[in-house]
Amino acid sequence: MTTRILTGITTTGTPHLGNYAGAIRPAIVASRDPQADSFYFLADYHALIKCDDPARIQRSRLEIAATWLACGLDADKATFYRQSDIPEIPELTWLLTCVSAKGLLNRAHAYKASVDKNVEAGEDPDAGVTMGLYSYPVLMAADILMFNAHKVPVGRDQIQHVEMARDIGQRFNHLFGNGKELFTLPEVVIEEDVATLPGLDGRKMSKSYDNTIPLFGTAKQLKDAVARIVTDSRAPGEPKDPDNSHLFTLYQAFSTHEQQAAFRAELRDGLAWGEAKQRLFELLDNELGEARERYHALITRPADLEDILLVGAAKARRIATPFLGELREAVGLRSFREQVQVASEGKKKAAKAARFVSFREDDGFRFRLLDAAGEQLLLSIAFADGKAAGQVTKRLQSEELDLHAERSIFSVRLDGEAVAYSPEFSTDAERDAAMQRLREALAPQE
Repeated sequence: MTTRILTGITTTGTPHLGNYAGAIRPAIVASRDPQADSFYFLADYHALIKCDDPARIQRSRLEIAATWLACGLDADKATFYRQSDIPEIPELTWLLTCVSAKGLLNRAHAYKASVDKNVEAGEDPDAGVTMGLYSYPVLMAADILMFNAHKVPVGRDQIQHVEMARDIGQRFNHLFGNGKELFTLPEVVIEEDVATLPGLDGRKMSKSYDNTIPLFGTAKQLKDAVARIVTDSRAPGEPKDPDNSHLFTLYQAFSTHEQQAAFRAELRDGLAWGEAKQRLFELLDNELGEARERYHALITRPADLEDILLVGAAKARRIATPFLGELREAVGLRSFREQVQVASEGKKKAAKAARFVSFREDDGFRFRLLDAAGEQLLLSIAFADGKAAGQVTKRLQSEELDLHAERSIFSVRLDGEAVAYSPEFSTDAERDAAMQRLREALAPQE
């Protein structure tokens, strides 16, 4: 069975070596698993909570998109998009906000930390606290639940947010699911073996400490940064202790077991720190050199990055748009044009409850076909007027279906043109089963 995995990348800074080893590299490796359906998004709405500098946010979005693609993310296999390109996400955020308990959000770590800091300083508890910060967990829940992610890899500081997404999704299912699990409840994935790299001064590599090594600076910038790594005062020829060396820890994160063993032995034999830093530089430059070239090529072609992200957004919206329509129906936000197609007594039970639901969007009139359980079978293309959409629904009920499987979805055609599409499916078997359910739902009266 395919497992859907979702990872968000906040766009508030320039990626450094610690980001690469701790998040980017392992996530890209995981995306190559044939059993994984990977979703990676630039969390630029989240960035607005932390940063009010538009130029910084724009630059960071560009740099982070280029970094992931340069490091090997395959945008054809994974779904790679910007959060702000999916308008269904803020709408879902509001639906979830309406079922999220204030008491739950009061317990969010980021909000509590801000309140505690204010109280300690003798200020109003909510001084400087925006609704963005307060309701951040609901937006994160929408990111996860919109695509029904099975697993969400996070650091330990984000575990609570995934647990809150489960709580909110479970509450929504209880209130509006009518016996159906609308949302998959996500599981936290903690990657214990992912490296947390030390920075130049030995503390965790972080922009907050100004101790980072740039990921895609020039070779000279990389070499200069490595030269600034703090070491002890042992002279050349004196044995060094690899297990208490920040430099050796960095070397370990990018070397093979054989390279580590050899480097460890050389340090114990008295290798000079200057030579050790040269070895680390060469190792990092060899690891990052090709990706660095790809990165700088991408940075100079922002239009190409834009195209890639818009393709990813369209791919994501093929899931998000029909699913949000289902959620809107679940909470009662239904079109006044809804017409239930009543089947005759001779039809199968599944066909009796099948119904077309018409609605209007900015780009025109559409319809959905829902099966007996309320699950969406089809979402139509946009039509110029409601009459044209109605004519198509009549033809679908009276003519032989022309179905075409297209990877993870299928389409329905009339006169050789696609008029409606299915939701996206994880496997061919699920897609084929849905095609059969559609045939039964629209089977002509016997």
